[in-house]
Amino acid sequence: MSIYIVARYTRVELSGHDTIFGMRKLALSDYRALAEFRHQIRKFLRFSEQAVRAAGVESGQYQLMLAIKGIPKGVRPRIRELANRMQIQHHSAVELVNRLEAGGFVHRERAQDDRREVLLGLTPKGERVLAELALHHHEELRSAAPDLVAALRRVMPSRRKQ
Repeated sequence: MSIYIVARYTRVELSGHDTIFGMRKLALSDYRALAEFRHQIRKFLRFSEQAVRAAGVESGQYQLMLAIKGIPKGVRPRIRELANRMQIQHHSAVELVNRLEAGGFVHRERAQDDRREVLLGLTPKGERVLAELALHHHEELRSAAPDLVAALRRVMPSRRKQ
């Protein structure tokens, strides 16, 4: 039995391997590259889970605090935007905010220009915990970067001159 992946856009060239009925068949090297990339990602995620747990928060809580602190310029830190950035359901983001607020990590406040709008912010406690965790994550990424980048390069198609 063979497994085929369909490229969503025909302009995307995954590699020059076998194609059958317009679908490209992955070579063993493609599977190995994907597996290695997934392995490298999982190693970083495992580090993250352990570091976050040691700090006394949950992984989702850390991610939400990071999303608040790192929200793009011009985007207001509302639950809807944060849920979107984390790729979670609105009600899940509400629950994370409730737990973070109860723990003293985040606060809610009404927007000055529209009192119906609720904005989220980090408390001093949230800022301290996030700063420590983000520093550890940054250092781990710097350490893991060569292996992550190498694995990603093996997955990415080489650009051929046309």
